[in-house]
Amino acid sequence: MTQAMTLPIPAAVGNIDAYIQAANRYPMLSEAEETGLARRFRNEGDVEAARQLVLSHLRLVISVARNYLGYGLPHADLIQEGNIGLMTAVKRFDPTRGVRLVSFAIHWIKAEIHNYILKNWRLVKVATTKAQRKLFFNLRSLKNDYEGVSTLSGTQAAEVAARLKVKREEVVEMETRLMGRDLALEGSPDDGDEAFAPIDYLADSRYEPTRVIEGKAIARLHDEGLQEALSVLDPRSRRIVEARWLHAGEAATLHELAAEFDVSAERIRQIEVKALQKMRGALAEA
Repeated sequence: MTQAMTLPIPAAVGNIDAYIQAANRYPMLSEAEETGLARRFRNEGDVEAARQLVLSHLRLVISVARNYLGYGLPHADLIQEGNIGLMTAVKRFDPTRGVRLVSFAIHWIKAEIHNYILKNWRLVKVATTKAQRKLFFNLRSLKNDYEGVSTLSGTQAAEVAARLKVKREEVVEMETRLMGRDLALEGSPDDGDEAFAPIDYLADSRYEPTRVIEGKAIARLHDEGLQEALSVLDPRSRRIVEARWLHAGEAATLHELAAEFDVSAERIRQIEVKALQKMRGALAEA
């Protein structure tokens, strides 16, 4: 049993600062230790091995969760949701693939935190499709570049749309959702007997057909269309695109891929550009 397992479990502490201090005392595992524990859990169902893998990566969850404090949600809740993602990653982790758990887990940690933010940031969801969820987080980040601006102008919205490769109308619509506020449907008791609350006149549009069809179409395009677009590439181009854009952990650099294929970094960049152009054409046809 490693030294990390002699320390108290962070969940037993009384506040978030104490939890963070306790979690940071767990030492990170070496690659050999990590692989051994992962094999024990995967091949033998050893729960203690899984527990050690989780505890040694709690500091990663804390670090990722800290990046989402700007959404006004409790840090402890963000960490809790991230821990769920970490446990999912440990369960799915395959040590035979030659990837460290930290690179594999960060995708699952962020996914759980994103879902939590989207469910709790507003009473009414601001993003329901994959494209909208991506736009939600990217738009908030890019708006920080326009200091002192509460609402994007038409020119600024066009600039953001160009950077995110979406339509200007989509940026404007998402910003409107972000700027909106929650409205009490029942009204307030202080409004008096003559008050007319929103609940009295709002129609039920939960199953509005066009929205259901639109959501399914976008989901199909992202799930099936991506695979179709990748299928038109040659093996080298596909490897470069997947390593640069679709890797669950940190993206490969041009120089790393240049060394892998024994070409220059500029040649890798050229192949990447042509591959992405080819994929966009395939997606447009889809």
